[in-house]
Amino acid sequence: MPVNRNALIRYRTIDNCLRNRFKKWTLEALIDAVSDALYEYQGIDKGVSRRTVQADIEMMRSNKLGYEAPIIVVDKKYYTYSDKDYSITNIPLNHQDMQVLTEVSDLLKQFKGFNHFADLNEMVSKLEDKIYTQKTNSPAVIDFEKNENLKGLEWIETIRKAIVARKTICVTYRSFKARQANSFCFSPYLLKEYRNRWFALGVSHARNKPLLTLALDRIETIEEHADEYIPNTQIVLSTYYNDCLGVTKTPNQRACEVIFWIDEANAPYIITKPLHHTQKFLTDEMNGKIFSICVIPNFELERELLGFGGKIRVLGPRNLRKRIKEELQSAIDKYDIDLQAIIEDSEGTV
Repeated sequence: MPVNRNALIRYRTIDNCLRNRFKKWTLEALIDAVSDALYEYQGIDKGVSRRTVQADIEMMRSNKLGYEAPIIVVDKKYYTYSDKDYSITNIPLNHQDMQVLTEVSDLLKQFKGFNHFADLNEMVSKLEDKIYTQKTNSPAVIDFEKNENLKGLEWIETIRKAIVARKTICVTYRSFKARQANSFCFSPYLLKEYRNRWFALGVSHARNKPLLTLALDRIETIEEHADEYIPNTQIVLSTYYNDCLGVTKTPNQRACEVIFWIDEANAPYIITKPLHHTQKFLTDEMNGKIFSICVIPNFELERELLGFGGKIRVLGPRNLRKRIKEELQSAIDKYDIDLQAIIEDSEGTV
């Protein structure tokens, strides 16, 4: 059964709403969300009718599109999915979907090889692999890195829309160190991915307006807010993260030269996959090689260096060398604790 673009936008919007279990969705709230989505994507400023959204819900519940969405009404007022893991995006692709995906893939392949579309190459490969597995009912031939249990991905589109529309959002956020969540207004500027985790860079509307990097997996709720959006006047977004590994930095930090030695056996890993784009080979020394990178010392850098264990040795700067040495010594000390005896004692306790 063919589905026009407006209907697809409505179904996807209702699906996104019902997957957000931090908010109670009345029919009126769903109507508002669908109307906003149609205005954003299609420029349609005429709100959808109550009857249209009710018909969409019934269509999603049915098998006409293959959805069979488990939509229920709680307390005779609030719409939700009875299965918290359900999404219409999880159902198998039908023949029409496959035709559309094939057309999109063929179009994108025309741009492979162009430098300004280099970032598309991986996406096209993923799309072609998905089409192949669906058409042939075969296992995937490319196994991309993924984390099925990754949290926070549901906020990506919400934050992206706020950035494009230059709108303020109210974020309820709980860091790993906080005892309870904190809510504040936030003007987002940039979405950043690092090692399959997503972060949002922006400014808090607190009195001192600090620049913050929020981990999406620690966000509990996001809502639009009437506060005036604070435009970015502090940093150049396209180069802000160029001088660091990961996302941990502040605007006033300065990069320094980090020099390290790595043994011959592991040097090829550093050569073929540099720790940072500023990496330079300096010299051969003591059955190994010495490199340098120009970065801001931060948590992600320390974790990267510690990941090589005794195969790497930081030569400078002195404070980073001291920090790495302390962390390694702390690891050794933990191996001196007889945890096995503690485990055996606990197992024997009645």
